[in-house]
Amino acid sequence: MRSVELGRTGLRVSRLGLGLASIGGMFAAVPEAQAVATVDRAWELGIRLFDTAPVYGYGLSEQRAGLALRGRPRDRFVLCTKVGRLIEPGGPDIQPIWAEPPAGLGPRLDYSYRAVMRSFEESLERIGIDRIDVLHIHDPDLDYPTAATEAFKALTELRGRGTIRAISLGVNHADVAARFLRDTGPAGPDCLLLAGRYTLLDQSGADELLPLCEQLGVAVIAAGVFQGGVLAEGAPHGYERLPVELVRRIDRLRELSRRYDVPLLAAAVQFPLAHPAVPAVVVGARTPQEITEVAQWMDHEIPPAFWDALDRG
Repeated sequence: MRSVELGRTGLRVSRLGLGLASIGGMFAAVPEAQAVATVDRAWELGIRLFDTAPVYGYGLSEQRAGLALRGRPRDRFVLCTKVGRLIEPGGPDIQPIWAEPPAGLGPRLDYSYRAVMRSFEESLERIGIDRIDVLHIHDPDLDYPTAATEAFKALTELRGRGTIRAISLGVNHADVAARFLRDTGPAGPDCLLLAGRYTLLDQSGADELLPLCEQLGVAVIAAGVFQGGVLAEGAPHGYERLPVELVRRIDRLRELSRRYDVPLLAAAVQFPLAHPAVPAVVVGARTPQEITEVAQWMDHEIPPAFWDALDRG
């Protein structure tokens, strides 16, 4: 699989990365052996970018990342995790999407300097690998003043010591990321993970954020490209009923997909990579077969006429 520079970080990543929320039990339990096999299959496919977080399964995703990645050549892959939530007994910020959280543990939102340093150390312990390459401030909109000051200060120190290679944001809101970049200036984040805001269905990230990132040399890793399953058949996550306008747009995409004989999910995973600010896409998978299918979609040749028709709306 092709590798590319991750902006100004000095890191090289595969164009396709594996997000590890699913193997932490997001929406459905995943046996440990299956979780490890999924990461193993991603490695066989040439994937060298892996993204996890403490909140994913309340530590379970990080533990499984370590089980699968320990012992592999450390300079051959890029490992990302996040700060902003501590996992501790009685943590109150429970998220019902996790199918198998450890008993008695929960997340607690905390972007303070001390909490961020503690979160980072606890992540290293859970993963059992001595280095994190990219550290995201997770959902900074939930306490923006503290995230943009204390959390950012902690990550700046870690980067200055060489303990991490890159400061990043893990965000669902493009306007929040743009504000963070403006507020922190040239010494701000080196890259960011943008979920669901530069996809076939939602290109709001292109209004302000992506041009700003291109100007600053900040690499954007696109996530949420399947829009919570909306583009796949079956019931999507996060929607009780789809808005009428969204249904129309999906129908239009499916019509184009049929006309040009293009698998819609192939178009979804390839679409963000056409933007110069986006070197890589991260997708979740809970089985070896799922990540194999996504890798095949990455390689699927899409005719220029499809993209032209898409641009015309």
